[in-house]
Amino acid sequence: MAFCNPVSLLRRVKTFLSGAARGVGFFVGFFGCLAAFTAPASAQGLLLLRDTETERALRSYEDPLLRAGGVDPAGVHIYLVNDPTVNSFVAEGQNMFIQTGMIMFAKNALELKGVMAHETGHIVAGHLSRDTAAIEKATIPMLLSMVIGIAAIAAGAGQAGMLILLGGQGVAQAQFNAFSRVQEATADQIAIKLLDKTHQSSRGLLATFQRLANEEAMAADRLDPFAADHPVGRDRVANLETEVEASPYKDVPEDPAVEHQYEMLQAKLAGYIEPMQSVFNRYPLSDTSKPARYARAMAYSRKPDLPKALIEINSLIKDEPNNPYFYEVLGQIYVSMAKPLLGVGAYQKSVDLLPNAPQLRVGLAAAQLATERPDLANPALANLKIALQQEDDDSFAWYEAAQAYSMMGNEAMADLATAERYYNAGAMLQAAQFATRARHGLAQGSPDWQRANDIVSVAVPAVRAQQH
Repeated sequence: MAFCNPVSLLRRVKTFLSGAARGVGFFVGFFGCLAAFTAPASAQGLLLLRDTETERALRSYEDPLLRAGGVDPAGVHIYLVNDPTVNSFVAEGQNMFIQTGMIMFAKNALELKGVMAHETGHIVAGHLSRDTAAIEKATIPMLLSMVIGIAAIAAGAGQAGMLILLGGQGVAQAQFNAFSRVQEATADQIAIKLLDKTHQSSRGLLATFQRLANEEAMAADRLDPFAADHPVGRDRVANLETEVEASPYKDVPEDPAVEHQYEMLQAKLAGYIEPMQSVFNRYPLSDTSKPARYARAMAYSRKPDLPKALIEINSLIKDEPNNPYFYEVLGQIYVSMAKPLLGVGAYQKSVDLLPNAPQLRVGLAAAQLATERPDLANPALANLKIALQQEDDDSFAWYEAAQAYSMMGNEAMADLATAERYYNAGAMLQAAQFATRARHGLAQGSPDWQRANDIVSVAVPAVRAQQH
């Protein structure tokens, strides 16, 4: 249940980040899965969620920590992973992954900030750039044992050969674990320093480790500390307690507005991912608080019981008429009810309130196109272009752009948008096919024609490499 080790999960995400998929295309608050592109991400063990409200909250927690550590926030990407495991990790290229299980486990914003401070510690310390060398060093004894073990087996000493092979693997694992434990201790220390620099309490980090240590103790009464890829929970807690108590900011309370925001995020997430019965047990109808109504609005939308979802979200809009995320949910409910024109109005309100949020614009464009009204195709495309200027790897946005161009009768640009869609999903064969079609219909030498050529020049060699 440790949320720490960035290396043990590195292999699981490396190919994902450098390869095809960017994740699951959720075009509004957890809604609208573009299932056609989920397979590559799932194959890597990751299923990413997109939600503007959650992403912005995570960034507001993380950016001050990065700046305190001398790291440019623009260079660090944060991803929300749909996984119930209590975990978070960082991976090559300054990518931070927060699993939904971690958000649900953290009791308050301070606890999640502590977790993120720890992961930031790995980035600040440059641990990711050293991982490859550590892995290579740990592999040397394993390779030597393979040579000797295979030779012994070939000579007829099968049992001895197998023992040598297993022994080499054990030595390699021990070397790597020792390296990892040092990293974890360093990340803990940096986390407290970063929280101190930003005048935030580190008690959240301590509380998280205390609960993890208790669960670890219940799971295994005896655990070899040298076999773990991080220090045993109680040892880690003891080390942290000393440092936290020495912090001059240990008792600084969290801003009540931030805590309320976190309660709303947890409720929204619970309504989307948790079993229906669990949602209504945790947020019964008798609970009329804002988080409870938010959770039920999401759950009813998923059930689906859209009239009840409307009641819950409209009650929240009445309380907070300037909350863009409530209008986003309202827009999706209307679209799900086959009332896209009403959805357009709700989405437009969300965009008016938060114009620099690309996912909200994509949701608005999708609703505009769902009306099948030709006069809304151009406004939809305008919204998509603004969104793609900020996130040009959004496969769903490119899909919607292709629909808009097609509705406007511009098939060459529809083909180019489709090529972009497949290119960003890692489907290079289809990307090459549609880009080739597009350039035949585009003005030679134009920027769009050149872009089609660029896709072909990258996609065709990639397809050939895959075939050999």
